[in-house]
Amino acid sequence: MRHLAIGFAIAVFSVHGAMAQDKSAKPSSAQPSSAKPSPDAAMAEYHRKNKECLAARAKHEAVAVPYWSRVGELRQARMAKRRAGQPVTLSDYVLEQPPLYSGPACPRDPSVRQEDQPDDKPELPVVADFLRSAKEHFDFAPEQAKEIDFKRAYVKIASEAGITREQIVRIYSFETGGNGRYDAQAGLIFNKPDARAISTALGYNQLLTANTTSLLAGKGDRFVKVLQARAAELSGERRKTLERKIEILKRKVAFSKTVPERWSDHVKLARTQKGLALHALNLDIDIGPLLQTQKLLDSVRFAKIKGIDRTLTAAELEMMNLTGDGNGFDMLSLTPEMRAQVPTSNFFQRLGYERNPIAIRTKVVEKLIAETNAVMDNRSQADGAKDLARLLE
Repeated sequence: MRHLAIGFAIAVFSVHGAMAQDKSAKPSSAQPSSAKPSPDAAMAEYHRKNKECLAARAKHEAVAVPYWSRVGELRQARMAKRRAGQPVTLSDYVLEQPPLYSGPACPRDPSVRQEDQPDDKPELPVVADFLRSAKEHFDFAPEQAKEIDFKRAYVKIASEAGITREQIVRIYSFETGGNGRYDAQAGLIFNKPDARAISTALGYNQLLTANTTSLLAGKGDRFVKVLQARAAELSGERRKTLERKIEILKRKVAFSKTVPERWSDHVKLARTQKGLALHALNLDIDIGPLLQTQKLLDSVRFAKIKGIDRTLTAAELEMMNLTGDGNGFDMLSLTPEMRAQVPTSNFFQRLGYERNPIAIRTKVVEKLIAETNAVMDNRSQADGAKDLARLLE
């Protein structure tokens, strides 16, 4: 369900909403600082360019909104057919590629200071925010560890849960580039200058804040029992430390259950300052591996419940991790002939698709899975992936 929440908002995407100012746009440097246009001239230029942009967006939305509405309608129809035991055929999918906006970017409003320029979403929280919220709301500081120790803890939990070596290494490689740390956040994994977070996705399997909230609400009580059993085998200060951690985990689990167990409600809760505090659990060496593993394990079990008894390849499991279990199963249910024809857009919400260059570039399911495998092949040669593989030998 990684892109589900943001996707629903797109259904009511207005032209003016689409025109929210783009922080990534850079002010023109054509004129030297000594020859800056007057404020009136700058505003006139802004309004001219903004008018062009609004017109282009309106033209695009006129075709984009009906397309994505059709994608959603057919998705619901496929779900209904499967519930009724009816076969799903090629005609149950949108077979045209989605329209992509190619008009001018929106200009900056010169009357607004650049550092305060609004975007189409609030500034995304980062690891420092998760830690700050955890301390403020739960008096919790995750027990962070050396990278190799965290990998060792993750490998133990994941392999004992039945996640295969191929799935562990190749999904890690795809999600983090093959060198991501346990505290790696999407957009910030490689520590490039001027890098910005592109989502709240965190860790080896890139869980969103809403993923963490959902996992705690649904599986948190099991996590507590796992840690209690572990604490029973310890003594001294280490046992006391783990017992304190368990009590905090219980409080966080209880908080995750203060809303109905629905993805949309978990998204809303995860956006609050107290909700952000839950995400810091991914950074703890005792709890983080449980969360990261459970996300994959839930997808494996979902596929089995739906009738896929064989072991999923890493790329197939990644489709479920990438698009959500329901959409991933829908994709994996396609015959080879259908995979070569069905556009990838059928398995994403609009905003999730438009932010996924691989899904856009590959166009159809067959090529998306093939490129995912190619990326996994390449990134599995990185040092982080090799470290993970060695731990599994």
